[in-house]
Amino acid sequence: MAVVKKYLKSKPVCKVTFTVPATEAKKVEVVGDFNNWKPKGATLKKLKNGTFKGTFDLPKENSFEYKYIIDGAYVNEAEADRYQWNDFAGSENAVLEL
Repeated sequence: MAVVKKYLKSKPVCKVTFTVPATEAKKVEVVGDFNNWKPKGATLKKLKNGTFKGTFDLPKENSFEYKYIIDGAYVNEAEADRYQWNDFAGSENAVLEL
C-alpha cells in the first residue's frame, strides 16, 4: 500500500493518491475523516495489474484518520504517517498528515 501526496501551488489542496495492491479483491474503498467515513464516492479503481488506485483533493495543513475497506474488511495503511487510537472504532486508525 502507498500514499502519494502532490501539493498544488495554485490551490490550498493536496492531491492524495491511494494505491492498494489487492489483486484478489473485488472492491476497495478509502474512508476517513475527509469523507465522514462514508464509502460512497470513495471506491478505488482496479487497474489491469490488480492494484486499486484513486486520487482525492484534500485540504492542506490538516490531518485525517482513515482506513481502507477491502471487500468489506477494514484495513490500515501499512505506510501511514502515524497511527492514532480511536475509541469509536476500538482500534488504531492510519493518519494522513498534509
